[in-house]
This record gives sequence, structure tokens and C-alpha cells, in this order.
Amino acid sequence: MTNKDSLRFWYNLIKVNTILLFITGHGSIWAAPVEAWYQNVWCRGMKGEVEVRMEDGRRIDCLTDTHAIEIEFARKWSEAVGQALDYSMLTSKQAGIVLVLKHAQDETYWQRLKALVNHYRLPIRLWRLGP
Repeated sequence: MTNKDSLRFWYNLIKVNTILLFITGHGSIWAAPVEAWYQNVWCRGMKGEVEVRMEDGRRIDCLTDTHAIEIEFARKWSEAVGQALDYSMLTSKQAGIVLVLKHAQDETYWQRLKALVNHYRLPIRLWRLGP
């Protein structure tokens, strides 16, 4: 295969994949990042391990030297509380939640999470990502 044929092959492959991605809606360059993207970026930035599997099959989103952290989208804030406390119990590390706010109206969920943690004095460290 010549260099020109190789370039034509790759060009056509990319073109077909791009068309398929836009038709199916998966992988569009305009699509919002999924939770795993936030896990990778935030956790690695904190020098943590991503998706740590426990002996019983559960997976911790991010495990650092000091924290067991649940990373969750804002609308699922209440689920994050139980998961973070469970991860903390399993690892004997401090519980943490990274709440991903994608829209300005997600601020409501952030305020609810902070209010719950403060009201019950839950031992959970909170971080927020987003507006």
C-alpha cells in the first residue's frame, strides 16, 4: 500500500466513523462529558486512583491517600451521600463527594448537599465542579 493509499484509507475510515457517531448521537464532539470523564480528570489531578474495585465488587470512583470519593452529577446528590459514607467505611478513609454541576440551576443541588452535610454534621468533604 502506498503512502497515498494509506492516507486515503485513514481519511475514509475517519469520515465513516464521524458520520456514524453523529447519526447515533454517541461520541459527538458536542456531547457533554460522561461521569467517567470527570472521574479521570479530577481524580488524576488529585493524584488518586480511578475506579478502585473492592473485594466485594463495589467500585470507588476515586481513592486518594486520605479520601474515598464519590463523583456524581448534581441531580443525584442524595445518592452520593450514601455511597461516600459506604466507601469511607470500606476503606477507613475520609468520605468525599465531588458534585458535578453542569448548569447554573444545578446550584440548588449543591446547596441541598451542603445543608444536609452541615445539618447532620456528616464527616464528608465536599468539592464542586462546574459553574
